[in-house]
Amino acid sequence: MPSPVPDRPGLLIRDPFRYSDTTLIIPPVLVPCLQCFDGAQTELDVKAMLVRATGDLDTSELAAHLIGTLSRSGFLENEIFEGMKDERQRAFRAAPKRDAVQAGSAYPAEIEPLRVTLGRYMGEAQAAQTDGLVGIAAPHVSPEGGWQSYRAAYGMMSPAYRERTFVILGTSHYGEAERFGLTRKPFLTPLGESSVDVGLVDWLEQHAAPAIQMEDYCHAVEHSIEFQVLFLQHLYGPQIRILPILCGPYAHSIYLGGRPEQDENVRSFLEALGEMAGREGERLFWVLGIDMAHIGRRYGDAFTARADQGVMQEVAARDRGRIERVAAGDAEGFWNLVQEKRDDLKWCGSSPLYTFLRAVPQARGNLLRYEHWNIDSQSVVSFGGMAFNAA
Repeated sequence: MPSPVPDRPGLLIRDPFRYSDTTLIIPPVLVPCLQCFDGAQTELDVKAMLVRATGDLDTSELAAHLIGTLSRSGFLENEIFEGMKDERQRAFRAAPKRDAVQAGSAYPAEIEPLRVTLGRYMGEAQAAQTDGLVGIAAPHVSPEGGWQSYRAAYGMMSPAYRERTFVILGTSHYGEAERFGLTRKPFLTPLGESSVDVGLVDWLEQHAAPAIQMEDYCHAVEHSIEFQVLFLQHLYGPQIRILPILCGPYAHSIYLGGRPEQDENVRSFLEALGEMAGREGERLFWVLGIDMAHIGRRYGDAFTARADQGVMQEVAARDRGRIERVAAGDAEGFWNLVQEKRDDLKWCGSSPLYTFLRAVPQARGNLLRYEHWNIDSQSVVSFGGMAFNAA
C-alpha cells in the first residue's frame, strides 16, 4: 500500500501472514524495479531498470542492496521465506492456544482499558431478544470504525444464549479457496480464554475431512473470528464455548460460474454443517463475522472512494439488494447477485453468509444497521449488523 509516513514516501510492504515481522518502505525510485521479481527476470534486469531510473551506469551496489533487503525480510520466494513459513506454521501447530494477535493494535491489550472501551462501544443496554434468535451477523472491520454495527448486532443477544455453542463463521482473508479452516485451540483475549467445542470439530472432520484444513495457520493471523470472540466474552465472560470456522472464498463459482456446492469439497462441508445444525438445534447460536463491499484505490480500483458519496451511493443500493436476499433466506438469489461482474463489490463476507444460508435454511434476517467507513482517505468498506430468526 502507499506509505502512510509523510516524510518517507513510497510503497509500504508487509506480510499479512506474519511469516515475516518486517515492514519495508520502498522509495519511489525503486518501486518500478519490483516488477522484475517475477521468477523470470534476473539481477541484470534489475540493474538495467535502475540505470534507466537513476541515470547512473553503476547500479550494482543499489541492486544488491534491494535484492538483499527483500530476501532477508522474507519477501522473495526462496529458502529464507520457506524457512520462515515452516517455522511459523510449526509453531502454530505446536501452540496449546490461539493468541490474541490483534490485542494492542485493534483494541487495548490491558484488561481494564479494554473493558472501558467495550463498554463505550456497547453503550446502554438495548432491548435484547430473549427467544427465537438463531444468529447474528456483525462486522469484522476494526471495532473503532464499526462499533455502532457491532453494538446493533450484539445488542440483540440476551443472557438466554450464554450456554450455547457459538458457531463463528469468519471470513478467511488468506485461506485456500473452497476450503474451511478449523482449530481445536482455545482462543485467548485479554479478557480470558474461551474453549472450542472439540466434539463438534471432531464430527465435522469425520464427515467432511477433504474440505477441511485442520489447525489452519490462517487462524493464527485472522481477525474476523477474534473480534467476535472479544464481543462474546464481553457479554458472557470468557467461559463461552465456540466453534470457529474460517470460510475460504468460493472463487471457482465467482470466476468460473455455477453454484459453490458444485465443488465437491464445498458440497460435502455444507451438507455436514447442515446436518450438524439440524441435529444440534437450539444448542447452537450462529455468529457471522463479515464485511461487505471494499471500494477504492486500496482495493485495486482506479478511483478514490468516499463514504456515502459518489460511487458509494450506487454501492449502497447494490449492497442492500444482496442484504434483502440474505434477509429472505434466498441463498440462490443472493449468490446470483454476488456473481455479477465477478463480485466487483469485493464482498469479503459472501462465503460465510452463503454457508450460513445453506446450513440454516430456515433463518430469516433483519438488517439492524448499515454503514460506510473510510478505512483510508481513498478507500471505503461497507458493513452492517443483522439478526436472524427461525422462520
